[in-house]
Amino acid sequence: MKKRYLSEEEKMAIVLAGLKGEQSVAEICREHQISQSQYYKWRDRFLEAGKNALAYGVPSKKEAMLKAEIKRLQRIIGKQTVQIEVLKKTEELFGIR
Repeated sequence: MKKRYLSEEEKMAIVLAGLKGEQSVAEICREHQISQSQYYKWRDRFLEAGKNALAYGVPSKKEAMLKAEIKRLQRIIGKQTVQIEVLKKTEELFGIR
């Protein structure tokens, strides 16, 4: 099969078409020029992610990105707090003010 890029939406549509059962998996794979093993990998990942989302409430990509940004900013704030405290101690030691 020829390698080509398919978006997440296209992959999801292919998996859902297979799950509906209106066409055989072989027909769907031929139509979209993918191997059946690729389809089954996508289907298994799709079902696993759905199961995890129902069980644990998987955060969206946007939520995950925002949480990562919050952690990054918290690290910066922590470093700056330490720097401020060091400067205050230095001022106290040398009587600067």
